[in-house]
Amino acid sequence: MEKQKVKSLFESVFKKEGILFFAPGRINLIGEHTDYNGGHVFPCAISLGTYGVASLREDDQVRFYSENFPDKGIISCTVNELDYRKKDDWANYPKGVIRYLKDSGYAINQGMDILFYGNLPNGAGLSSSASIEMLTGVIVKDLFQLEVSRLELIKLGQKVENAFIGVNSGIMDQFAVGMGKKDHAILLDCQTLDYELVPLELQAHKIVIMNTNKRRELADSKYNERRQECEEAVKILNQALSIQALGELTNEEFTSHAEQLPPLMRKRAKHAVSENIRTLEAAAALKQGKLAAFGKLMNESHESLRDDYEVTGVELDILVETAWQLPGVVGARMTGAGFGGCAIAIVEDAHIDTFIQQVGQRYQEKIGYAADFYIADISDGATILEEDET
Repeated sequence: MEKQKVKSLFESVFKKEGILFFAPGRINLIGEHTDYNGGHVFPCAISLGTYGVASLREDDQVRFYSENFPDKGIISCTVNELDYRKKDDWANYPKGVIRYLKDSGYAINQGMDILFYGNLPNGAGLSSSASIEMLTGVIVKDLFQLEVSRLELIKLGQKVENAFIGVNSGIMDQFAVGMGKKDHAILLDCQTLDYELVPLELQAHKIVIMNTNKRRELADSKYNERRQECEEAVKILNQALSIQALGELTNEEFTSHAEQLPPLMRKRAKHAVSENIRTLEAAAALKQGKLAAFGKLMNESHESLRDDYEVTGVELDILVETAWQLPGVVGARMTGAGFGGCAIAIVEDAHIDTFIQQVGQRYQEKIGYAADFYIADISDGATILEEDET
């Protein structure tokens, strides 16, 4: 239904037909705040995401419209004026991608119309911005027949976040959205960008996404503060060790040098080191079909994010700690940057309805408003959809 709906929307807004594309959102199964610490992450693309419909124009006008922000109307610029403008709001994400493709020497010399429609909950931390960036990348690649690799589009997406929008984020989101494969998770070394697709066999379980409905804006959160604390820790540890990032350390190496760090910084660094090791252990457990071991590592990840990194907050803790107490739950943890957003749980199929009811009831009682729940299917990465698909 949504494919046909978004094509019809494009025709009503732009009075012509267009080509249909889709880019997923992502969840991270384990490995949180490890990406910018040179460690490993373990994300997967999900079936919720962003649809786009696009067509070329005869002039130099680039026009964007989002059905998620209809009050903003059509946002326009020219193909030669792709500067960041605060008043352009969400459209700065696709503008940034087109701008950096042009800056990289790709021939983008005429305008286009692009309509976006996302079914990712806005501000939930499921990576709607990376979804828009990668969607724009595949749209422009297709419209202009560009010889640009998927990895280059991923790096451009991260550059848009860092340099154009001003969020100091790692590469995981764009990588997961760009490289996702149905029924697989991606074990990604954020230092080298080496990656491995690991089959995600959940054995009569599903991933349930629990949305706190507490908005979190990465740029406004303590994200940059945590990143600075970890960078400072590397500088101090480098007096005795030669490392580029905390993700290079084993638990033993860290423990033997941890006393050099001030107490708060020690907690932050401890999370970065231990979470990286948990992520490698979690991928190994999944390869061996050891779902219970995987779930235990998820739980330990949340505890570390709560106690050492201090990025969970009461909303996420209520969801996760309630989930831990319920039958059929293999593991649960926050996912994404924290400070609101979403948590995930792996739940046995037979218990899902009761799980949602009980976690939802407890959350409503404690927080005073409702959480939302989604059952995630694991999806392919950003792609063109057939024009005639309905």
